[in-house]
Amino acid sequence: MVKLPYYLKQFFWDTNFNNLDYKKHPIYIIERLLEFGDEKAVRWVWQTFSKKQIRETVCTSRVISKKTASFWSLISDIPEREIRCLQPDFQKTHRVIWPY
Repeated sequence: MVKLPYYLKQFFWDTNFNNLDYKKHPIYIIERLLEFGDEKAVRWVWQTFSKKQIRETVCTSRVISKKTASFWSLISDIPEREIRCLQPDFQKTHRVIWPY
């Protein structure tokens, strides 16, 4: 098992941190750290995962917020039309499931 650095524990408050393996759960870890991470955490993501993995996570995630997706779209030069959570049909469905 490949463990995460201890300084990332604060971003996984609802998870058993000792059981997290970034080789087995890359999407979950990337989503969480891009959404809630600080500069050090995001730097770790960019050093640990490939640009392709990060891009695919941003494009396919149903978890990250519109605000986070827009930011990473700009930073990573990903067209907004390629990001699932920024699409009108996704936003419409998302509001039906969680109308708040």
